[in-house]
Amino acid sequence: MSDSGRDEQHFSDRIGWLRAAVLGANDGILSTASLMVGVASANTGRGAVLLAGVAGLAAGAMSMAAGEYVSVSSQSDTEKADLEREKQELAEMPEKELEELRGIYVKRGLDSVLALQVAEQLTAHDALGAHMRDELGLTEIHTARPVQAAFASAASFAVGGALPLLLAIVVAPRLIIYAIPAGSLFFLALLGAISASAGGSHRGRAAVRVTFWGALAMALTALVGRFVGTAL
Repeated sequence: MSDSGRDEQHFSDRIGWLRAAVLGANDGILSTASLMVGVASANTGRGAVLLAGVAGLAAGAMSMAAGEYVSVSSQSDTEKADLEREKQELAEMPEKELEELRGIYVKRGLDSVLALQVAEQLTAHDALGAHMRDELGLTEIHTARPVQAAFASAASFAVGGALPLLLAIVVAPRLIIYAIPAGSLFFLALLGAISASAGGSHRGRAAVRVTFWGALAMALTALVGRFVGTAL
């Protein structure tokens, strides 16, 4: 028998880290670039633009890590509570839980007799695992991992935020206001295409979507910087 079936990879296998990494990198590029564009629009020097970018990168990375950790921890706590309740119900009323499992398989298209046979065999093999998967919709792939999500978000935000910072360092001061938006939009489009390819979706659609919202965000912050800078 070929090992290809056991080695088969699915796009959903990547969903745990892909979501956090793409969100972090996208936010890193967009928020850092927008902040720097807003400061540059106020006709400040390279130093002020770089300071704003570094401060935004540091604060954003920590904010992403903390937010992702809290959010995913809450999800993890909910999953654990559901599993504990399921363990208790399996211990106290196994017949009811067996019938519940049979009903799930009937709804999925099995006839009542076969559904009961499947429910009995899966219960005998791993009752909690069967209810975890088929009743609660939890699998090892989709189980919440707070530390992994927090690290992926912070690291990817820092990598994304470093890109507009590098642009501000290498280009002439008079070109910063043009180079950061143009370069950041290119990076956003590239990130959208890469993430879509990793997730098995349409690359062009993803690139256009993220570029549009990135351009809108930077245009709005540039206007704010221009008007506020003039007023001050």
